[in-house]
Amino acid sequence: MNICGIELKSNNLILVILNDKKYQDNKIKKIIFEDDEKQENIRKFCNEFLDFLQKNQIEKIYIKKRAKKGSFSGGAVTFKMEGLIQLNPICSVDLISTQTISSFEKKNQIVFPKELKKYQEQAFLTALCISN
Repeated sequence: MNICGIELKSNNLILVILNDKKYQDNKIKKIIFEDDEKQENIRKFCNEFLDFLQKNQIEKIYIKKRAKKGSFSGGAVTFKMEGLIQLNPICSVDLISTQTISSFEKKNQIVFPKELKKYQEQAFLTALCISN
């Protein structure tokens, strides 16, 4: 079963694929959401994301939840991206709290795969904490 861990940061959709708790190195590690005020860019983002899901046979998506208010709240673009991801017709999407991820990380000895980019670590933890 291929699952996808996602972290939304600024206008970047950071992606990690796990299959049976093992990291699957993939050419596409992030998708950038260009100017979110233009309809053609929104369509481009959606099409790139759906293409990614189909090509990698993703069966489940887990997104690291962002705060809705306060000093660490997510930006408007990340909420727009999240909505577009949740509307995908291919697989189900769950949001995972930062507390769940932090708790998992404290209770487990995490070894990050050497192929994993530093910016993918939170997406990796998001997928890993649910797959255990």
